[in-house]
Amino acid sequence: MQDLVLYQYLSMKFLPRILMVVGVLFLLSLFVFPMWKITLSAPQYPDGIAMYIWISKITGDTDYTLQNINILNHYIGMKYIEPDSIPELKIFPYVTGFMALVGLVFVFIGKKYLYLVWGVVMLLMGAVGIYDFYLWEYDYGHNLDPLAPIKIPGMAYQPPVFGSKMLLNFNATSYPDIGGILMGLGIFLSFAAFYLAKKNEEKQI
Repeated sequence: MQDLVLYQYLSMKFLPRILMVVGVLFLLSLFVFPMWKITLSAPQYPDGIAMYIWISKITGDTDYTLQNINILNHYIGMKYIEPDSIPELKIFPYVTGFMALVGLVFVFIGKKYLYLVWGVVMLLMGAVGIYDFYLWEYDYGHNLDPLAPIKIPGMAYQPPVFGSKMLLNFNATSYPDIGGILMGLGIFLSFAAFYLAKKNEEKQI
């Protein structure tokens, strides 16, 4: 009986740290999985063409997807999507690695408020990232070439940040992908770690 009580005590004591470690691992999943996905569907593309946004690159569901999207964009005057010219894709890997390292340091220190700090900072960084994504989409969708072959007065081609939107005969959908979902779960786990650590301290009082 005493062994069971001791096991339960140790489990609850170390559970917040375990949750934080898992949260950090979820953040690091951004190096393995894309964080966002934009899909364009139209009668001429019934299966849709997908563009994946990673922390360091932009890819498509085939080797030619990005090229095809750029060709379509050319007709309506949108700028070419050139991943090498997007500074955020060079910065994000370092920011992600730094925040993962900070998270592990906070796990080692083991103070409950540090779990909360990490989660809040990650939330703020996520909000800034989404706003930056919105600005990027706005620039591509509104700053059009006046000499484009297809010109529709008052028409803009900004895809949605989240959800679905019709752009001419294309249905554009934009949602988090595996990496973005796991990062969100990692942030949630940091708050769960803070909550459990706080509960553990209250039980010891």
